[in-house]
Amino acid sequence: MHPERALILRAPVLFCAVLTGLAFAVGGELGFSRSVTPGLSDYYARLFGQDARGRLRGWKDFVRSTASRAAQAPGSGGEVGLLDPANGFFNRLPSITDLVHWGVEDYWATPSEFLASNGGDCEDYAIAKYFTLKELGVPLSRLRMVYAQTWRADGAHMVLAYYPSLGAEPLILDNLEGSIRPASERPDLIPVYAFNDDDLTFSQKGGLAVRFDAQSIRKWRGVLDKLARELTY
Repeated sequence: MHPERALILRAPVLFCAVLTGLAFAVGGELGFSRSVTPGLSDYYARLFGQDARGRLRGWKDFVRSTASRAAQAPGSGGEVGLLDPANGFFNRLPSITDLVHWGVEDYWATPSEFLASNGGDCEDYAIAKYFTLKELGVPLSRLRMVYAQTWRADGAHMVLAYYPSLGAEPLILDNLEGSIRPASERPDLIPVYAFNDDDLTFSQKGGLAVRFDAQSIRKWRGVLDKLARELTY
């Protein structure tokens, strides 16, 4: 693995969570699918049609059933056992460019927008998987969204990386792949930056990396703001 690539994919992650207040805002329960209220379903049904209700309800049902199965069989794969279901649940949605879907060059949707509108691009898949796995109990320290260059997509591409332990080689959840594979088996991905709720790491020439607050990503800040607004419906 290229030293720059290894550095950014294995970068340490702190434990501070920017979204803790949002996660507990509805009924004191941790989770984002549970924040889909009847009012939010009504709002998105008006925007995207009545089928949006079923897709949002399906997300809530998926999280509930997956959490129940994990609780009933705690030894069956642990956190890693949650990755395939989450990856498959969202990968079945249509892949649509932002220009076609939203009428703009670059748009980062919340998981509810992604599901209600029935499609999105790479960022939307990664963000939805990230929040769903957080809701299912995967620690923040093990999840990072990675913006990368790849010959398999037009322009930059985003994936979700899961780290089995601090500094370990991550597993990559990607809407371009049906299977989840270690980063070493994805030579097509050349990371540019990686982030989660806590921080952002840029890859730089010479194998150096500089860390920034994740709030500095304008699009990410926009997602957090939209999540907060969704809780008001």
